[in-house]
Amino acid sequence: MQEFNPLEPNNGSGEPQAEPQPQPQPQPQAQPGPAAPEQTPPQMKSYTATPYDHYNVLYSDPSYATAPPPAPAPAKQRKTVSLSAAIITSVLVSLISSVLAFVVLVYGLGLSSQFANTPDQPTASASEVGHSTTNIVVDATAQTSAEAVAEKAGPSVVGIVVTNEVSHFFYGASSSAEEGSGIVYSADGYIITNYHVIQSAVESGGTAAVYLPSDSENAVTATVVGYDVSADLAVLKIDKTGLTPIEIGDSSAVKVGQTAIAIGNPGGMDFMGSVSMGIISGLDRTLQLENSATEIHLIQTDAAINPGNSGGALVDSAGKLIGINSAKIASEQYEGMGFAIPVNDAVTIVERIIDNIDAPKPYLGVEISTYYDASTLQMMGYPAGVVVSGVMSGSPAEQAGLQRGDIITQFNDVAVTGYTQFNSEKAKYKPGDTVTVTVYRRGQTGTLSITMGTANE
Repeated sequence: MQEFNPLEPNNGSGEPQAEPQPQPQPQPQAQPGPAAPEQTPPQMKSYTATPYDHYNVLYSDPSYATAPPPAPAPAKQRKTVSLSAAIITSVLVSLISSVLAFVVLVYGLGLSSQFANTPDQPTASASEVGHSTTNIVVDATAQTSAEAVAEKAGPSVVGIVVTNEVSHFFYGASSSAEEGSGIVYSADGYIITNYHVIQSAVESGGTAAVYLPSDSENAVTATVVGYDVSADLAVLKIDKTGLTPIEIGDSSAVKVGQTAIAIGNPGGMDFMGSVSMGIISGLDRTLQLENSATEIHLIQTDAAINPGNSGGALVDSAGKLIGINSAKIASEQYEGMGFAIPVNDAVTIVERIIDNIDAPKPYLGVEISTYYDASTLQMMGYPAGVVVSGVMSGSPAEQAGLQRGDIITQFNDVAVTGYTQFNSEKAKYKPGDTVTVTVYRRGQTGTLSITMGTANE
């Protein structure tokens, strides 16, 4: 292959019934008998009698003829009650009703539990009712589980602040700070966080500091031990001992619907140690993070995760770490969609980074231009990758045939989108390992095998 310059552009009725009328009572009929002799009627004084209809009766009774009319019933007197007495009465009635309802409820629950525990009571089988049933056991301490988890895992979640010094031609020097969260991995000072939390410390020469929950006012200087851009993970080290490491759980045993609690610093250090509670919404979600060219598999949760929570802990109801909070979907059309790196994957990467802290560093012998990033190359018509600006004489890269101007697009089948990711992929291997590098050169793509050397040779 010949030398080439990548800067040359390519191309959802009843009607109501009448009341029954009283039927008139039949009058007694006169009995037949012998005819009486005619007599001259005696002279009688005139008088006035009280008519029968005054008593409203339908039959003759001598006692009614002489009984006096009934006296009218006395009118009822309306009683008045004061407003205060009415209020007191209403309150007493409400209290008595509440007590009675409570007694009935407790008594009913006691009976239901008694019947539920009686072995002689017949129960319908799943086949009889046509479906299977699941018994749900409610934890009586569920209302205080978040408090217990916060007390257990809270001391293991720290704050991270990365400060950058920026120089302006017109405005002079200024500083900016980025804030996030981290997790105490070991008692001797190893801290886990997301790579994007400390990215500016790696790429722009910024400084990282850790704030412990036991002393949130004083910063502890941290050094970057290592990172894995493709997994969005990084490890820091502080000169402290006696820290409280978090208890590691098992992300392979996590189930959808179980309790999930996020602990971190949403919004920055002003809200350090915030706790939010939700459930596991999904497993094995594939998402491409901003700083990664590869898709990674994440745990989905609806526990509130906001900027500043990155690098913090996602724990279960026992306070065990099940994920590293890493991302959320931020949009007006989405709500409650946060994601965390499964702890089993994170521990594997973290252990590798820590184990390699004092190991010899792998060496390729290439210089990479930081001017041409992936987006710049694609705008110019080239594939995304990193541009080789120089090859060291006698280096493994030169021996493998790598040339100045080559664009490295893949490193052991992992897409490369920038200088930092290239270094991150290279750090996964040790001296003596052979890797395959995919190179774009003058419109053609090929592969080169490079055996890594040692950086101190």
